[in-house]
Amino acid sequence: MNNVKPRDIQKVWTVNELKVSNIHSAGAVLEPGYWEDFDPFLLLMEDKFEKGAFDVHPHRGMETVTFVIDGTINHYDSATGGGGKLQKGDLQWMTAGRGVVHNESPDDGEMVHLLQLWVNLPRKDKMTAPRYQNMHAKDRPVRQEEGALIRVYSGSSGDVVSNTLNYVPITFVEMVVESGFSISQDLPGSYNGFIYVLEGSGTFGENKVEAKKGQALWLEAADESDMSSINVTANEKLRLVLFAGEPLMEPVVARGPFVMNTEEEITQAYADYRNGKFITQNQ
Repeated sequence: MNNVKPRDIQKVWTVNELKVSNIHSAGAVLEPGYWEDFDPFLLLMEDKFEKGAFDVHPHRGMETVTFVIDGTINHYDSATGGGGKLQKGDLQWMTAGRGVVHNESPDDGEMVHLLQLWVNLPRKDKMTAPRYQNMHAKDRPVRQEEGALIRVYSGSSGDVVSNTLNYVPITFVEMVVESGFSISQDLPGSYNGFIYVLEGSGTFGENKVEAKKGQALWLEAADESDMSSINVTANEKLRLVLFAGEPLMEPVVARGPFVMNTEEEITQAYADYRNGKFITQNQ
């Protein structure tokens, strides 16, 4: 069996929340454009918004992972013609594939607080059929240790394994750690990964880096042939999300809501959307 090697934290940064409009504020946890550094992740936005902040919009060539921190959101998608509600702790894993048109909107007068992660799709899966996985917090597998609860949305934690379907191997867990307690999350050494602190403060990694609510931490690279782990200790009650995934190491060309491998594919995506093919091809 390969050794499990604890990882250091490579860097820490503070997420700045900016006012987009009277009904929408946003902060970039992972800023777009750093495709090679963040691979397989494209961006992560933290949004607080009311109804009307977003309209119906398309996607192609990637996946959106929407995690509700607080509030309730209504969603609609063209792939199934259906919709539903997501509440605090719920997750939607949407594979846009060859094309979807969708929307997410709170009820009138309600503010929703969420994270939306964009995950790149491999070249061979860019034009796959769209797929929605709506996951409710109460149904997710949980790893419970003394002073810590880990809810597994994708991948695994210890012996607890999620049944989430992935085109790219992704670990996504939410941790709640009580003050003074420690927990370790195992990850393949080949994965890129990061943590975002939602509440409280703690000490992270083998190099014991301090971070608090509103800060993100990028994990130091590990030996690809080994399993690795990231250690977390709560200085006060801590709530965080951890994302890690297998890099694709493929070219990225992104324009608006479309993420492909070449400029020609982006041009085709816009042409298909203008010609209404995102909905008709998925019927």
